[in-house]
Amino acid sequence: MDEKERNEKERIVELRQQLHQHNIHYYVENQPVISDQDFDYMMHELESLEKAHPEMYDPNSPTQRVGSDLMGGFQSVAHRYPMLSLANTYNQQEVADWYDSVKRGLEGEDFEVCCEMKYDGLSISLTYEDGRLVRAVTRGDGVRGDDVTANVRTIRSIPLVLTGSAYPASFEIRGEILMPWDVFNHLNAEREKAEEPLFANPRNAASGTLKSLSSALVASRQLDAYLYYIIGEELPSIGHYENLEKASQWGFKISKGMKKVHSLDEIYDFIDYWDTERKNLPVATDGIVLKVNSLRQQRALGFTAKSPRWAIAYKFKAERERTRLINVTFQVGRTGAVTPVANMEPVQLAGTTVKRATLNNEDFIRSFDLHIGDYVYVEKGGEIIPKIVGVDLDSRQADATRVEFIKCCPECGTPLVRYEGEAVHYCPNDDGCPPQIKGRIEHFISRRAMNIDSLGPETIDEYYRRGIIKNIADLYDIDVQQINGDGSREKSARKIVEGIAASREVPFERVVFALGIRLVGETSAKTLARHFKDIDRLQAATLDELTHIDGIGEIMAKSVISYFQNDENATIVRRLKDYGLRMSLSEEQLAGHTDRLKGLTIVISGVFQRHSRDEYKTLIEQHGGKNTGSISAKTSYLLAGDNMGPAKLQKAEKLGVKIINEQQFLEMIGLNA
Repeated sequence: MDEKERNEKERIVELRQQLHQHNIHYYVENQPVISDQDFDYMMHELESLEKAHPEMYDPNSPTQRVGSDLMGGFQSVAHRYPMLSLANTYNQQEVADWYDSVKRGLEGEDFEVCCEMKYDGLSISLTYEDGRLVRAVTRGDGVRGDDVTANVRTIRSIPLVLTGSAYPASFEIRGEILMPWDVFNHLNAEREKAEEPLFANPRNAASGTLKSLSSALVASRQLDAYLYYIIGEELPSIGHYENLEKASQWGFKISKGMKKVHSLDEIYDFIDYWDTERKNLPVATDGIVLKVNSLRQQRALGFTAKSPRWAIAYKFKAERERTRLINVTFQVGRTGAVTPVANMEPVQLAGTTVKRATLNNEDFIRSFDLHIGDYVYVEKGGEIIPKIVGVDLDSRQADATRVEFIKCCPECGTPLVRYEGEAVHYCPNDDGCPPQIKGRIEHFISRRAMNIDSLGPETIDEYYRRGIIKNIADLYDIDVQQINGDGSREKSARKIVEGIAASREVPFERVVFALGIRLVGETSAKTLARHFKDIDRLQAATLDELTHIDGIGEIMAKSVISYFQNDENATIVRRLKDYGLRMSLSEEQLAGHTDRLKGLTIVISGVFQRHSRDEYKTLIEQHGGKNTGSISAKTSYLLAGDNMGPAKLQKAEKLGVKIINEQQFLEMIGLNA
């Protein structure tokens, strides 16, 4: 190696160290020490040197923050430590009850509580080894999550390489991925200008962004992250608060609002202060998290099946504002359901400008006796969905007009119907109402259905307007030349056609769900597919056959029959069969089905080693059993894992329900544990 090459490689290492530190100054501490121009100059120099020395590639280099457009799907990864959710409380008395339960659990021993903000984002687990980020995994079902490391590397407030040297050799740190309010508002303004659907709230926007298959898109969205919990074998302190203070020295963004307290009154003071002050924060919050500070005491208190006993989340009451109702419009969904929407004078609520709120149905409107021009009270349910919760009757004008539910579809003019036992009005023109047609196609391509991720709502709308597609079967007629337009979109056109072709391998259960039969959700689609085993038997099913299936009621059964009796739907199903979609359970699925658990109802509780809870639910159904969430006299077995909740255990013992462990269950279905 000559001197020039050695100097350039040393400069690469030096620039990386300096840029990592400047990232912390700028994105974590909000105290930049150099100008943006100087930062960019250093970044350009590093990019140039790395290009000249590809052997120095490092996925944790500051230059890799921009992300890539070339990504596959996400790999499912098991959490080393389960990511349990927190129990929620909504008033100060419940906080006092939790505080007293901690006292009892610690048998009167003194304890400290760490009070933190509850950030409203997407939970993430970051693993560091030797000071370098090696893996980022979403919460998922708490046992397994998606590996989103490539996307997380683009978030500048998450250190790729830690500073200092006092960190453990290996540890996990957890927190929330967030989209700041100003980024969210700017993004929605751009989408509105482009006539694209708006994001409902920053949490949904952050979640959708982080799950994007383009890390370059993630990088452009300027996500942020706050970290709040460290797990590992060799942590620097026995106190949670103290460990987070250390983590801030390693380059992590830790909330400056965190406080350690010693009494219930201090907890109340913290809650009261942040109930108002949180509105000035740059990111969304929805409560306070309280944690026993001592790690030793945390271990002593332990866990229930769903949450730690040593922590609790206090949720802020929903904000309420008063504004004027301008008018009511009506939207049509993919099933033909007509939803009334209140259009109001803009009002600031929980950090966003609210102009619209759902009115649910005709009964909801009548319950408030709504009139145009009324002053209404609006809240955000769970800090997300705006809803009208009251009317200021004293402010109503004498000549105000009562809001009346429409009689005909606002899109196609067809008279609406309201089925017996339902509160919703429907447009029955399934085959000719544009929002229904496009909505069914959007449902068909969605991730949990056919998973054609190369298509989106905007593309579906364009193809529908151009007459390329009029129903879901038309998707399989699309070719590259047809959608390539002026010839400049061949790459994306080819990706779309390949994505549609790949969907032919989607399992039969998801095809049934993708058909969009009214009232048939993901679970009931699985039930129908596994009972009838192929589309021909399902299509020929009678009302009596359907209603004798556990979980299929008469209303759903009639909806299934009505769907297949429709000539247009029958033609679509026939075409889908001809295009090669899977219209029956595979031989592998059929071979795996048994009646070993026929007639048995099983409740799952706790954390397991061999399979996730979702996998056990699938195994129960695969062997003819039924999975339910609560214990009753009809429960046959309680499948118990680690950290099972005491309430379920007590109820099972009281009712005489047999309790089995993971190994016993696997032996019951013929699998050796």
